Amino acid sequence: MVSGRLNRLLSKASSLTRRSRTGPLLVGTSTLAVVLALVGFTLEKTNEPIARQPSLLDLLEEVGRDRPRSTTLQGDAPQPPEATAWVSPLKRQCSNIDVSLQQRLQTQRSQLAQLRRSVPADDSNFGDRWRSNPWGEKLNPVPRVVVLHETVYSLNSALNTFLTPHPRDEDQVSYHTLVGLDGSIVDVVDPLKRAYGAGYSAFHGEWAVTNAEFQGSVNNFALHLSLETPGDGQNSAGRHSGYTPRQYDALALVLDDWLERFQFPASAITTHRHVDLGGERGDPRSFSWEELQVRLAALGRLCDA
Repeated sequence: MVSGRLNRLLSKASSLTRRSRTGPLLVGTSTLAVVLALVGFTLEKTNEPIARQPSLLDLLEEVGRDRPRSTTLQGDAPQPPEATAWVSPLKRQCSNIDVSLQQRLQTQRSQLAQLRRSVPADDSNFGDRWRSNPWGEKLNPVPRVVVLHETVYSLNSALNTFLTPHPRDEDQVSYHTLVGLDGSIVDVVDPLKRAYGAGYSAFHGEWAVTNAEFQGSVNNFALHLSLETPGDGQNSAGRHSGYTPRQYDALALVLDDWLERFQFPASAITTHRHVDLGGERGDPRSFSWEELQVRLAALGRLCDA
């Protein structure tokens, strides 16, 4: 569990937000947890004994616990079908770094907080990360895979969809972050929450069944990022003109942030096409792994790959 001082800070922040719901800024405990995970949390000197810093799992526990289920199902949860093994196109790279690219990305990385904007999705379009399934089996909710998508239509069209309430489970959809053609970064769902970016899906033979009425999905342990589709791709064709250099810059910066915060390897960056078990998804179309390779290498993310 987290320290007593952190709990008091969280309680204080929660009480402050309850008193300022009519104000322009609303920062809940889940947002505070994201800030703590992003910038790290250093306790002021105190006489209290401190065993350790709060872990990611501690922070997830603070965001919210499983909602009580009316019943626990008998038997075992369904297992995912066999899926194609993921072999990451990203290669280890410690040298031959583009210095000008490296300088540009490092400058942008220092400004990342200012480059991002938040447009929260409607509450119906995301949920908590579950710690147990309907059969009472434990689930690991820690994010450990990134699934790349594309919007198909404009970024604003995607945002309008996420901002629209969807009371029916089958209509609910969201990503954690969107990246526009101009390189804009829009955060839609708190990374500690579960976005509904993939339906029937698995990664490395793993899924989580969080609702017995639906098949398993990677959503409980995935981060979802979607690239805005260019105008000539607003159709069902197999390819389009591709994404812009600014998009690849912004994509690399968001991935760099997530890799640092959640401590999983770059090889766990995959695509909706790969995790989809229904064979219906082909996104992101025309994606260049080479463009991502040079940028993650410039950010120092592939030397230990």
